[in-house]
Amino acid sequence: MGAAVSRTAARWFVSFTVEVDQELPAEPTARQRKGGAVGVDVGVRHLAVLSTGELVANPKPLERSLKRLRKASRAYARSQPGSAGRRKRAQALARMHAQVANQRRDGLHKLTTDLAGRYDTVVVENLHVAGMSRLRSLARVVSDTGMAEVRRQLSYKTVWYGSRLHVADRWYPSSKTCSGCGWRNPSLRLSDRVFTCKECGLALDRDYNASLNLRKLVDREYLGDVKTARGADYKSRVPAVSARWQVAVKREPGAAVAGRTGVASPQGEAA
Repeated sequence: MGAAVSRTAARWFVSFTVEVDQELPAEPTARQRKGGAVGVDVGVRHLAVLSTGELVANPKPLERSLKRLRKASRAYARSQPGSAGRRKRAQALARMHAQVANQRRDGLHKLTTDLAGRYDTVVVENLHVAGMSRLRSLARVVSDTGMAEVRRQLSYKTVWYGSRLHVADRWYPSSKTCSGCGWRNPSLRLSDRVFTCKECGLALDRDYNASLNLRKLVDREYLGDVKTARGADYKSRVPAVSARWQVAVKREPGAAVAGRTGVASPQGEAA
C-alpha cells in the first residue's frame, strides 16, 4: 500500500495505491454480445462518430472557456509580481484550467464506459496524435479533444466489462476508402467533409464512412483482406522532434513526399 500527495489549483489530493482482487469476466455477457461490434471514428467536429450512426457531441471545454481564460490571463499579467493580488489571480487562473481538464476527463470517461459496456467489440484507430498536434491549425482543437485518452481508457475498460478492443493499423485509410465498394480516393483532403465514391456513387459524411470501414475491419482482418497505406518515407531516418522534418500521420500509395520545407498533413484522421 502506498500514498501520493499532489496539489492542483490550490486543492490537495491524496491517492492511495492498494492491491485488490478483481474478478474479470471470462467472456462478454449476453447483454454485451447483443451490441456486436462498433467502429468509432474520433474527431474534432464530433467527439466520436459510431458506425451505428450515433453522433457523440464534442463538449470542447477549452474552446468554451477561452474568453474567461484570456480575461484571467490578462488580469494576472497586469498584477504586481509578488503581491497578494497576483497570487489571488494565479489561483483563479489555475482553477479555470483545472475545471477545463475535469470537464474533458468527464466527457471521455462517459464515452468510453458506454462503449465498453454496450458493445462486444470496439474498433478504434491508432492515431498519431503527437504528429497532429505539431500542426498549428490543429494543435489546440486536437489537444482539446483528448483523442489519445479514448484509446487508453478503452484498453482497460474493455477488460473490466468483458468486451474486446480492436486497434486498427495506423496506416489503414479508413477515411479515404468507400465503405460500400472499397474504392479508394487518395486525394481526399481534410476540408472534404463528404466522401463521394466515383465507382458506386455512394455519398456519406467522411467520419461516418470511416466508422463503417472500421467496423468492417474486424471481419476483413480475420479473412486476411486488409490493405494499409504506405508509411512515411522519412520515418526511419528523420528525427520525429524535428520542426522542419515531420513524420506523416498517413500517406496513401503514390502520394507525394513532403519536401525539406514542407510538412505532410495528417488529412485522414484529424477530423
